[in-house]
Amino acid sequence: MEKRWILKEQGDPEIISSIAGEMNMPASIARLMVQRGITSRARADAFFSPSAHHLHDPFLMKDMNRAVDRISTAIGKSERIMVYGDYDVDGTTSVALVYSFLRKLYGNVDYYIPDRYKEGYGISYLGIDYAVEEGCSLIIALDCGIKAVDKVEYARQKGIDVVICDHHLPGDTIPDAVAVLDPKQPQCDYPFKELSGCGVGYKMLQAYCRVHGIDIAEVDEYIDLVAVSIACDIVPITGENRILAYYGLRKLNERPGTGIWEIIKEAEITRRLGIEDVVFKIGPRINAAGRMESGRKAVELLVSADTALAGTMSKRINSFNNERRSVDRSITTEAMRMISDDPRKRDAKTTVLFNPTWHKGVIGIVASRLIETWHRPTVILTESNGFATGSARSVPGYDLYQAVEACADLLESFGGHMFAAGLTMKRSNIEAFARRFDEYVSDTISDEQLIPSINIDTELTPGEITADFFRMISMFQPFGPGNLPPVFITEGVFDTGSARMVGHSGEHLKLSICHESTGLNSIPAIGFGMSNRWECVKSGKPFDICYTVEMNEFRNVRNLQLNIKDIRPSRS
Repeated sequence: MEKRWILKEQGDPEIISSIAGEMNMPASIARLMVQRGITSRARADAFFSPSAHHLHDPFLMKDMNRAVDRISTAIGKSERIMVYGDYDVDGTTSVALVYSFLRKLYGNVDYYIPDRYKEGYGISYLGIDYAVEEGCSLIIALDCGIKAVDKVEYARQKGIDVVICDHHLPGDTIPDAVAVLDPKQPQCDYPFKELSGCGVGYKMLQAYCRVHGIDIAEVDEYIDLVAVSIACDIVPITGENRILAYYGLRKLNERPGTGIWEIIKEAEITRRLGIEDVVFKIGPRINAAGRMESGRKAVELLVSADTALAGTMSKRINSFNNERRSVDRSITTEAMRMISDDPRKRDAKTTVLFNPTWHKGVIGIVASRLIETWHRPTVILTESNGFATGSARSVPGYDLYQAVEACADLLESFGGHMFAAGLTMKRSNIEAFARRFDEYVSDTISDEQLIPSINIDTELTPGEITADFFRMISMFQPFGPGNLPPVFITEGVFDTGSARMVGHSGEHLKLSICHESTGLNSIPAIGFGMSNRWECVKSGKPFDICYTVEMNEFRNVRNLQLNIKDIRPSRS
């Protein structure tokens, strides 16, 4: 599928020139700063040197006093506390964070992760019943609970208080919990709304430490878990998330927790970790436990201080991940065939597929993979406990949550946010849901949103790409939503003649780029999955490229490389 190349607003030339002169940097770097709202020395200092001093006061969050008071009372009265979280990366890291901190202070604490297949997402009746059996009188729910109105009432009837730490959008009714921490709830004046679930848990512990005179270093011992949650839950890496990710990545690289260190070794990551490594190497392994067996296995690993035990558990989780990959590939192939074999599904503006035999643990991944090919809002459903249950994923710029909410009367439950959602319905409602969902999306999505696009920061000549230039780009890290790696465009380039197809199936394109700005010099480039651009590159005619700049390391040799995102024939 052809992609649209969209060049971002380039910013006020006078401001760019002023910043470039004041800070002694190329105009291209100053332009990247202006695009990110960095228009003064003070803002530059705050951006390039994230400081914990710029974290917000946790007591600005609605109900924070009530949450801290209830936890303090539970510890003071020796009540048993259950730390409860979802089975995904954000949920398991949240539980590992809060459980590890409380366990050091207080022994009467347990944790619970719901079974993806028996209980589903969020607080469950089975989980509450387990808390009753274990004699718990307080549940701290992390990364879930904001819609659990009936479950919280059930817990209250059983004599259990609930403190909710969530970051998802609330429904019309807020649960009657003893405290509800969620920056997105009405009447919450907390300045930063995009914390991960683990981030909300961190703010709660930050507040607890302040009240009890505990050094925040006792919480920051687990800040690597917060960085993993931020990266893998795809929240914007701006504001507080940028600060927490910055410190969390530093800890991941210098002295990660025992469990995460074993995951890093199992993933064979030898370079300095960045956000992408967390998303594509660490996160999938943590997730695989909940997808293929139990999210509790992930928490057991993350809270372990025993190197030998953690090593054994990490190998087990790695095997879950390998199994997940195999199942994921099989279901994706079948789903692609279902679309291509049905003209109605091919021509629709949405994808809604159901197969009762598909593995519930991978359908969210399958939905994301289908969007890579068909680029439209997608819902993948399977059967669980007699219902059709599944995951929905969106395309950039389209609010998926509103589309799912428009079908609420056909659903048993749903939750999520703009780009991803989970939902459950009666099997008899699948066809009606697919029809209503497609009608709503067709009426509200633009033609442009149905075409994949590449947002380009600015234009470069290869002659500008130097080691010093790359060093300055690297200072923009950590990258992620809201602060993506800069993408550049260069027009009128040629291949030096070295282009070749590489990879197991020859699916990637390896080449060397030359341009009039570089004279006889060339710069290596790689285009993953771009073998279909072979003819354009080998034609001998100039072509345009959009790309990121990266440092490639092979056999202890480091060199700058262009990671090509797309290629098109030159239009000049």
